[in-house]
Amino acid sequence: MNNSDIADRIAAATGSTKADAKKIVDLVFTAIAEGAAKGEEISLNGFGKFKVKDSPAREGRNPSTGATIQIAAAKKLTFTPAKAVKDLLNG
Repeated sequence: MNNSDIADRIAAATGSTKADAKKIVDLVFTAIAEGAAKGEEISLNGFGKFKVKDSPAREGRNPSTGATIQIAAAKKLTFTPAKAVKDLLNG
């Protein structure tokens, strides 16, 4: 499923146009990305939480040469599903 599929479902459920639904989907994901960029926790009731976590710098290995490399520190976006979503997935 992609953004267009989500927009199609929203348009069908609300009776709006696909173009309007696509704008709404794009705005929602933009708001989530902007909030995450600010370090905010995004909590969507009944769906889950998006959190930004720091990944520290570490030492790794190049798999083809075996040489030691430095992997830079980075931030990553994690998602924790809500209980309702977990229950839906697990039947």
